[in-house]
Amino acid sequence: MPVFGGWLRNVEDERMEASWPYVRDLAVRSEELGYDLSLIAELNLNDIKGVRSPALDAWSTAAALAAVTRRLELMVAVRPTFHLPTLLAKEAANVDRISDGRLALNVVSSWWEEEARMYGVPFDAHDERYARTSEWLDVLDGVWSNPTFSHSGRYYRVENTVLEPKPVRRPRPPIYAGGESEAAKSLIAAKCDAYVMHGDPPERVAEKVRDMASRRAALGLPPLLFGVAGYACVRDSEAEAAEEVRRITDVRSHAAGFANFQQWLAGTQLERPMAIEEYSVSNRGLRSGLVGTPAAVREQVARFRDAGVDLLLLQFSPQREEMERFSEQVIQPSQLPAH
Repeated sequence: MPVFGGWLRNVEDERMEASWPYVRDLAVRSEELGYDLSLIAELNLNDIKGVRSPALDAWSTAAALAAVTRRLELMVAVRPTFHLPTLLAKEAANVDRISDGRLALNVVSSWWEEEARMYGVPFDAHDERYARTSEWLDVLDGVWSNPTFSHSGRYYRVENTVLEPKPVRRPRPPIYAGGESEAAKSLIAAKCDAYVMHGDPPERVAEKVRDMASRRAALGLPPLLFGVAGYACVRDSEAEAAEEVRRITDVRSHAAGFANFQQWLAGTQLERPMAIEEYSVSNRGLRSGLVGTPAAVREQVARFRDAGVDLLLLQFSPQREEMERFSEQVIQPSQLPAH
């Protein structure tokens, strides 16, 4: 869900404003087209278009979308440093009930130090963030699973907490998380339900899937689901697709989001260096290779399926028009509802 008004740091106006009417209409139309899920990111500042640009709040947007959709799963990002676990558990349970069990969480360990300072929350060192997240998840599970729950830990203390009503989805709404550091992967294997990855080619994703599946099996836990981000650009010819990629990767280091990108690189731990061109599209979306003719993109989707991927988190620009094109030309026509 383009709560920041787009995905492209070098294109000022993507014709997809950060507004409630736009995301409402997008969510409703995506259901009609057969899309299954939408991720609603959480940042109080706009890291794509620049800090002074509008950015929608994730949780109030999710609650509103829960009331106007009927089938779409709503994966809402949440950052433990910005939310006490008991209060978030209460809010999430209510959104889950509004949606009749369609809520999922994307737990993100914060990376943006400037945003933390602006909003008055702690900014922990990298591994410290994951230690906090681990305890945060314990409290979340505790209040969702027990009539009363108490906890005394390094970061959180709660006494005889009562949380009613519980979420519709049992034993809990699914928890998605991503990360490439050892701290992140160990936490996700032990305490989450799904592993979501930034864009990468299918062969690289297959390696990650095998690694995380092995970690999960060693713990004796049910299998993880796997998701990958990808920026999709479908055109009638390879030449047209290549020209569009050239347009959106025209890097200008004075663009409003560039400083935020540099902070993200400083605050995260990646397995591979980032090419400067990849700053142009969020979530390393171009690495997934969903660019080309409809036939070529369908083949790439099949490679991801064969690599063990359950979910593609697709980015489009402009979202409404390109979402329609992808449905018409890539998703099998027999799967689309009649207009």
